[in-house]
Amino acid sequence: MKIPATVITGFLGAGKTTLIRHLMSRAKGARIAILINEFGDRGVDREMLLGCGIDGCSDDNIVELANGCICCTVADEFVPTMEKLLAREPLPDHIIIETSGLALPKPLVQAFNWPEIRTRLTVDGVIALIDAPALADGRFADDPERLQAQRAADPALAHPSPLVELFEDQLACADLVVLNKSDLVDSPTLASLQDDLASRVGNGTKVIATRQGALDPRVALGLAAAAEASIEHRHCHHDEDGEDDHDHDEFASFVATFGAVGDPAEVEQRIRIVAPAHDVLRVKGFLHVTDKARRHVVQAVGGRIDRYYDRAWTTGEERRSELVVIGKKGLDCEAVTAVLTA
Repeated sequence: MKIPATVITGFLGAGKTTLIRHLMSRAKGARIAILINEFGDRGVDREMLLGCGIDGCSDDNIVELANGCICCTVADEFVPTMEKLLAREPLPDHIIIETSGLALPKPLVQAFNWPEIRTRLTVDGVIALIDAPALADGRFADDPERLQAQRAADPALAHPSPLVELFEDQLACADLVVLNKSDLVDSPTLASLQDDLASRVGNGTKVIATRQGALDPRVALGLAAAAEASIEHRHCHHDEDGEDDHDHDEFASFVATFGAVGDPAEVEQRIRIVAPAHDVLRVKGFLHVTDKARRHVVQAVGGRIDRYYDRAWTTGEERRSELVVIGKKGLDCEAVTAVLTA
């Protein structure tokens, strides 16, 4: 019998880690292995899961692939990692894979047909998590007038923005679309977003709304889609790309590292200033707050910021503040760092 794997995809800040935390809190003793992939050289999502205090979110159960999108490292990293999971005793009952927010799901699902793993694993389903407020704000839709002006200035610009293509590719591969953070938009907007998404996906793909990633594990981990068998028929923008073509050159990431802060609210205000000024897509990380025994988590998507204390700093652990910043190509890292660490 094949071990089921669930692929959770979705853009930066859609709530993938929150969904996983919700699923793990309701695992009811099931052995679930988690594979976390992050864009950039500093992993944050794994650290947040380890600090959540939920049974099953342990160092042994959570594997991280950092510093690159999983869709580009299938042969070198993903398949060998899955082979190691399959060598464990006892075997996991289910595997959850959280992709980077910039990853294409199709190459990942195709990898489940590789000889090394295809007889032992199946893709139970691909879940595309959508940020409702970001979708409502037009983050994943082209501005026709702006696009036309760009094309007039440079005829070589014949394609939609990388955000639009990424969004559409994630939808095309989905067996379930989850419109998350539905409580942050009003009812008419939510209904409109659901109708729009339903018109974009296949007839058999459901669109459901959630708050804070609260999705029933019986739904999320019981799709039985065997997506690897039909993935070749799901059209994506990057189907014609070669192995070296999809390298995320349209995006940039760096880590801002600094010392203790007296008031985390001041850092929040700095993020609110720097995000619109430099079109920062995502900020996430940890703060060392003066005289506090616990680590302070910061997550930001544009101007929406969430902060809280999670686990205590451990003995011998270096206490410092680190924020991962992700933006579009040309991101002024020095200017952003100067504001964040002022």
